Amino acid sequence: MMPRRFGLVRAQARALKMPYQIVSLVLDFAVGLAGGACLLRLYMQQQRIPMSARAGNPIGPFLFAVTDWIVLPLRRVLPGLASFDLASLLAAWLLSLAQCSVLWLFQGMPYGFPVVAVLAVVALIRLMISGLTLIVLLFALVSWVQAQSPVVDLLDRLVVPLLVPIRRQVPLVGGVDLSPVVLLLLLQVASLLLNAAQGAVLMAMA
Repeated sequence: MMPRRFGLVRAQARALKMPYQIVSLVLDFAVGLAGGACLLRLYMQQQRIPMSARAGNPIGPFLFAVTDWIVLPLRRVLPGLASFDLASLLAAWLLSLAQCSVLWLFQGMPYGFPVVAVLAVVALIRLMISGLTLIVLLFALVSWVQAQSPVVDLLDRLVVPLLVPIRRQVPLVGGVDLSPVVLLLLLQVASLLLNAAQGAVLMAMA
């Protein structure tokens, strides 16, 4: 009797987890796409990269299509600071906050809402790290195959400013530029530190 009861409890627990996992997966995709587009829009504008297709930016129109609905209304009340698009940054954080809030509700509100706001910041930083990791990987791949296209030019303008300070410290090894590898390693270390910080926040707020 006892093994059957424990089996039913485990089955019920799995059934309750299923909706949460589905919602979490959908939110990861939607917020990753929209929030990542907001962050990429912010970074491109900060680097003064032209956003139009005529200027050779193959993904500029896509970024506008994905982010205008939230960035433009925010820009009316939060203007940019020099070349720094505060509206895009706030939009990315609000999307992360919405995701964390929905998951918080699904979990039965186990902690206060201020913790959700902090976790939204952590999620935003994690999205930045993941996005940069993907961009650097793509840059490394296309640089090794010596491809030429508007996408390659765009990746070069996105990644090279991040590699310049590393290249000053890391010399070529046998004619090979290891700066992308070093940057990827630093991003992974930052991800580990971020996970540790998130765990510390949850323990402190529990």
